[in-house]
Amino acid sequence: MSDITAVLQERGKRYGEFHTHAAISQELKTAMHKTEGWQRLSADQREALEMVQHKVARILNGDPSYDDNWVDIAGYSKLVADRLQEVA
Repeated sequence: MSDITAVLQERGKRYGEFHTHAAISQELKTAMHKTEGWQRLSADQREALEMVQHKVARILNGDPSYDDNWVDIAGYSKLVADRLQEVA
């Protein structure tokens, strides 16, 4: 078994099937992109929200008790909040 195959199998156990994760993630992102507010966001705000949705999809599709996803969600939010506090 190649290294990448082993990694993909391990990730699949943690996060579920990639194609179902992708479907959840894309629906969440599409909903955000359709709002009027999306155009008002800066690049880092958009990216943070997209990464949050990626993590939410992993939680919904895989192991909801894997704390790393929850920590990452907080981290992306903090990156934007820290930048906004510097600007203020």
